[in-house]
Amino acid sequence: MKAPGEILLVACYELGHQPLAVAWPAAFLERRGYAPATLDVSVEPFDPDKARRARVALISVPMHTALRLGVAVAARVRALNPACHIAFYGLYATLNADHLLATVADSVWSGEVEPALVDLVGRLERADDAPGARPLPVLEKLDFPLPSRARLPSLKQYAHLERDGRLELAGYVEASRGCRHRCRHCPSPPVYGGRFFVVPVDVVLGDVHQQVEAGATHVTFGDPDFLNGPGHALAVARALHAEFPRLTFDVTAKVEHLLRHRARLPELARLGCAFVVTAAESLSDTVLAHLAKGHTRAGILEALAAARAAGLVLRPTWVPFTPWTTLDDYRELLDFVEREALVDATDPVQYAIRLLVPPGSLLLESPAMLPHLGALVEDAFHYRWAHPDPRMDRLQESVAGAVAAAADRREDAALTFAGVRALADGASGLTPRPFAPPPAARPRPPRLTEPWFC
Repeated sequence: MKAPGEILLVACYELGHQPLAVAWPAAFLERRGYAPATLDVSVEPFDPDKARRARVALISVPMHTALRLGVAVAARVRALNPACHIAFYGLYATLNADHLLATVADSVWSGEVEPALVDLVGRLERADDAPGARPLPVLEKLDFPLPSRARLPSLKQYAHLERDGRLELAGYVEASRGCRHRCRHCPSPPVYGGRFFVVPVDVVLGDVHQQVEAGATHVTFGDPDFLNGPGHALAVARALHAEFPRLTFDVTAKVEHLLRHRARLPELARLGCAFVVTAAESLSDTVLAHLAKGHTRAGILEALAAARAAGLVLRPTWVPFTPWTTLDDYRELLDFVEREALVDATDPVQYAIRLLVPPGSLLLESPAMLPHLGALVEDAFHYRWAHPDPRMDRLQESVAGAVAAAADRREDAALTFAGVRALADGASGLTPRPFAPPPAARPRPPRLTEPWFC
């Protein structure tokens, strides 16, 4: 192995999962004879010794939260080690390339980046010129090695599966990367442009195997949409169940895919799918059209019925605060969650999500967005926008504060829901409606213990 510790791979936040976005670059580097050090600042303290030794720091930023943390990490690395080459990679890297390259980054990368990162390390090792300009996303089919997890913190330090009152270790894998769809609010389309790449079944199974050996009894498929390639997805699920018949898993799938492939849903349930996350986003057809979601309110109801008929738990995610969502829309969403018995299937943070418009977002091309758009907040990596009804902006702030406080005290989701509905009723000038919380000891659908989604 070459120069142990001179390459530092940094994870900042991957929704509470052990960071695959570090494990895969580590494997590509190791295949070329390097021995990268790793650091996950979401569960580990910043290590100044690793920062001082690094010739190159590769900082993973697949999410907005990760980017904000990553910039702080980069500033600390730069202060300790001014000669270190700092590269950002992941969905939010090239979206924010201008600001990153002007402040803390020497290069930025996104897409199928691993070979490019290996090439960067090699050029730095040879003292060749390294790129500083904004590169285009890397979109090419890769020869995937088995992700390298040996240097990462234990699964015990990450999100667990909560099921039947027990906490179980949960792993994280991907059967595909990228997405074939172009939802306007998603960071994937500006990078992948509607393309996706599958991971070979044997690589996925090998990665599951090493996490099962580490104690995982459940795995999350982190694909942006597990059903982008339904044939591949079912092949992976069948092989997984054949090798690990007691292992359960969860996936993410679009509403339109749940409808298009509804005949496959009962098999997914039989193969061990514990729940499906779906980006419902809104019950307003106007909002759904502006987001280019590809489904309607009626489709959400149909998908919910299809999932339940197949024996699957559906966990919807929402973007309830957009420039086009009315106060009546918001209250109707809460009524829907209660009426459809989704209170326990909805993480309370979902009631507070505000539409994020990062640089490069397809929303910036939308005529419907332009009247509401404000200035770019460069160091916060998003554009400001204001709702035409000031009550909605005030309500979002109140709900965000309430759900954060409730999460800190581990409040029952039903109690948090009741509090949010009271805030919405109050914003409408109405007397809060009564809500009878279910028993604390009630059966609840399985969930991951990390509730944040951005």
